[in-house]
Amino acid sequence: MVEEIDPSKLEIADELIAERRGTAPGKLPDDMPRWMAATITRIDLMSLWIGRAVCWMLVPLCVSMVYEVIARKYFLAPTMWAYDISRMFYGALFMLGAGYALSRGVHIRADFLYRNWSVRVQGTVDSTLYLVFYFPGLLVFMWTSIDYAWVAIDRGERGMDTAWMPYMGPIKSVLPVGALLLLIQGISETLKSLYAARRGRWPV
Repeated sequence: MVEEIDPSKLEIADELIAERRGTAPGKLPDDMPRWMAATITRIDLMSLWIGRAVCWMLVPLCVSMVYEVIARKYFLAPTMWAYDISRMFYGALFMLGAGYALSRGVHIRADFLYRNWSVRVQGTVDSTLYLVFYFPGLLVFMWTSIDYAWVAIDRGERGMDTAWMPYMGPIKSVLPVGALLLLIQGISETLKSLYAARRGRWPV
């Protein structure tokens, strides 16, 4: 069972962190419309399982770094691939896990004013910002990154800043996928915000 975090007990340093959510997906109010609850639950569960799968990228990331340090320090045999592998896995971890991070409320944002507003105002501001800025911005980013990734794949682009020169198509393809996952999770967050604006309380 995940313990809920009381926002009033957060440290001053946590003022820039969005409200963390301790509840599991699916625990929604009874007065929420069924279609809304079903949509939120399905999206949040999808983000949860993607987040759990993506976190396994930490294993090859850590292994490659440990191998590089040992090989370089004790055997004087630095690798050509460890640096590229580490930054690719880190980038993929960041992009593919962004939707899950949004669902858990752990993205960095300035909450020093937001926390003092009523829930209705918070919900109204959040839903407005999602519709006016979040979705249009991410749609433009996804469209641009699709072209960015396709050009890399079509041309067989390779990284030119290291001796290993890995193909860049696979890692660049993570950008539109990550944007898509953020867009999908944004639907769930917008519905939660609309509920908060109407009911005066957050659903999770």
